[in-house]
Amino acid sequence: MTVSENGAAEATEATLAEADAAPKRDLAQLWVCGFLALLGVLVIVDASRLGGFTASNDPIGPKPVPIILGVLLLVLAAFYALNVLRGGRGEAENGEDDGNFDWVTLGLLCAVFIANALLIDWLGWVISGALLFWGSAVVLGSRRYLVALAAAVALSLATFYGFAIGLGVGLPAGVLQGIL
Repeated sequence: MTVSENGAAEATEATLAEADAAPKRDLAQLWVCGFLALLGVLVIVDASRLGGFTASNDPIGPKPVPIILGVLLLVLAAFYALNVLRGGRGEAENGEDDGNFDWVTLGLLCAVFIANALLIDWLGWVISGALLFWGSAVVLGSRRYLVALAAAVALSLATFYGFAIGLGVGLPAGVLQGIL
């Protein structure tokens, strides 16, 4: 056996050893799976306590949607747990996991959500929702400010009228009371 053959054999053995090694599991992600499963169970239990409300235009009542959502949360938790146990893990955008957490983005997103909660009664959903959607888009990296603003206004108007007309739930109109 020559030196080059010996080196090639060692490289092949090292490659096989790496392939046989189990992928590193991020078991901390199982806490997220557990939270999703717990949330699914809570949604199902809470939905099962709803009374048998029916109306002529809604013969099935309010139970099916939250029960379906609870079941979907349980299914999501199961698939996510399976992925984590198989060694799957999320990857950073640049392909490297440097272990840093973007606290600035998280803080700005929290600020946008808190601002929405504080302004929704005074400004109304359409304006505060548009600010919420636009602010979230900008914080998450959108640099097309006018396009993001147009999309945010369209989305807030669509959700306002979707809730009002589709579900019969009135969102606060705020300063636009009488206009919307």
